Amino acid sequence: MTKGIDKYSIDSTDYTVGQDNVQKWGFDVHNPVFGISAGLILLFLVATLITDPETAKSVLDGIKWKIIGNFDWLFIWAGNIFVIFCLVLVVSPFGKIRLGGPSATADYSYLSWLAMLFAAGMGIGLMFWSVAEPVAYYTGWYKTPLNVAAYSPEAAKLALGATMFHWGLHPWAIYGVVALSLAFFCYNKGLPLSIRSIFYPLLGDRAWGWPGHLVDILAVVATLFGLATSLGLGAQQAASGIHHVFGIDAGIGLQIIVIIAVTMLAVVSVVRGIDGGVKVISNINMLIAFLLLVAVGLIGYAVTFDSIKTTLLSYIENIVSLSNPHGREDEAWFQGWTVFYWAWWISWSPFVGMFIARVSKGRTVREFITAVLFVPTLVTVVWMSVFGGMAIDQVVQQVGELGHKGITEVSLAMFQMFDVLPYGKVLSLIGVVLVLVFFITSSDSGSLVIDSITAGGKVDAPVPQRIFWASIEGAIAIALLWIGGTQAIQALQAGAISTALPFTFVLLMMCVSLVMGMKTERIN
Repeated sequence: MTKGIDKYSIDSTDYTVGQDNVQKWGFDVHNPVFGISAGLILLFLVATLITDPETAKSVLDGIKWKIIGNFDWLFIWAGNIFVIFCLVLVVSPFGKIRLGGPSATADYSYLSWLAMLFAAGMGIGLMFWSVAEPVAYYTGWYKTPLNVAAYSPEAAKLALGATMFHWGLHPWAIYGVVALSLAFFCYNKGLPLSIRSIFYPLLGDRAWGWPGHLVDILAVVATLFGLATSLGLGAQQAASGIHHVFGIDAGIGLQIIVIIAVTMLAVVSVVRGIDGGVKVISNINMLIAFLLLVAVGLIGYAVTFDSIKTTLLSYIENIVSLSNPHGREDEAWFQGWTVFYWAWWISWSPFVGMFIARVSKGRTVREFITAVLFVPTLVTVVWMSVFGGMAIDQVVQQVGELGHKGITEVSLAMFQMFDVLPYGKVLSLIGVVLVLVFFITSSDSGSLVIDSITAGGKVDAPVPQRIFWASIEGAIAIALLWIGGTQAIQALQAGAISTALPFTFVLLMMCVSLVMGMKTERIN
C-alpha cells in the first residue's frame, strides 16, 4: 500500500507542491505537463492551419458525431448520476464538512462569490442561446424536443422547458463535482490545486506520476480548446451586434479586433489576480446583466411573468423524459442538442470547476452545493424566461424579422428580438457590452485555471506565465478565424467535445474518490 494512503493528506506523501517545476525565463512550470500541453496545442494549431479548414472540420466533426452517436447513453446517464450524487451529498452528513476545515472563513461575500461562479460557468452562452435556442425548438429549426409538433402551444411550453433543461441542474452538477472535489482535496487535505490531486485516494503517490500527468494534460487541452472556441464564437456574436447597432462590417477584421481588445483586457485582469481583476469584472458583469434583464423584463412584463411560470413548470414536468436516453423517438434532436450540450459541459468542467474551487474556501459542502446548483439554476430560469419567452411571443405574433423569419443567424437572434422593443438600439448596445464583458471574465478566469494546472497546482503563478496563457487563447482564436473562419472554429469545438468522452470516466471516478476522501474527515 502506498505510504499513508489511509490519511489522504499531504503529510502522508513525499510530494510537495511544485517539486517537479522548472523555473526559467520568469516562468514556474510543471514538468512535463506544461511542455506536453503546449506541444499538443501547437501541433493541433499547425495541423489545422496547414490542412484545409473544411477538411479538418469534416474529420473532427466525424469523430465528434461518432462519439455522440455511440455514447449518447453514457453522457446522459453520467449527467443524471452527477445530479443525484450532488443532491445526496446535500442531505448526507458530509454536507456539514467545511472546505478548509472547521475554522475556515469565506474569502468572498456571497454576492461576489456567486457573480464569479456564474460568469465563469455560463457567461457568453446565455447571451448566444437565450433567444436562439427556444425559438429553434418552437419552430423546429433543427427538430423538436420529444417530437412535439412545431409552432403548437405544446411546442412553446416545451421549448422553454427543454432550454432550461440544458442550462439548469445538470450542467451545474457537472461543474459542482469537479469544483467540490478540487476544493476538498486542496483545502482540507493540503494537496495541490490540480485535477490529479482528486485521485490520490485511488492512486496514492502514483497521482504525482504519469497517471496524474495525463489527467492534467487532458484538462489543459480541453480547457484551452473550449476557451478559444468561445472566444471565436463570441467574437462573431459581438461583431454581429456591433454591425447591427453601428453598421460596421462584421467581417473577419472586426472579429479579430474584438478578440484583441478582449484579450488585452483579460491580460490586465489576470495580472491583477482574482481580487483586483476577476472579482471586479465579474461584479460589473452581473450588474450589467441584471440591468439588461430588468429592462427587457419590464418592457415585456405581460409576457415575462407568464413565461417564468411556464418555464419552471415545463422544466419540472419534462426533466425525467428529457433525462432518459432510451427509446427516444426524437433521436436527431436528442443527440444534436442534449448529448452535444452534455459533452460540451463535461469538456468545459475542468476550467469552471477549478475556478469555482479557487473562490469557494470556507463554505460548507451543503452550502457549496446548494449555491452552485440551485442559485444559478433559478437565475437562469428567469433569464431564459424573459428572453426566450419574449422571442417565442414575437414568433407567435409574427412581429419583426425574428417573428417572420425565425432563426436566420444565431449570433443575430438576440439583437433581432431587441429591434421590435422600445429603446431597441439601447438594449442592443447594452447587449454588445455585456457580450464583451462576459468574454473577459471567461478568458481571465480560464487563464488563471490553466496557470494553476501547468504550475503543478500553485495558485500564485508568475505574471509572465499568466500573460502567456491569456495571450495564447486569443492568438489561437485569431489564427483559426484568419485562416479558416467559422469552419476552423467549429473544428476546434469538435476537438474540444471529443475530449469529453475520456473526461466523462474521469468525472465518474472523481465521485468515488471524493467519497473516499470525505470518509476520512471528522464530521461534527
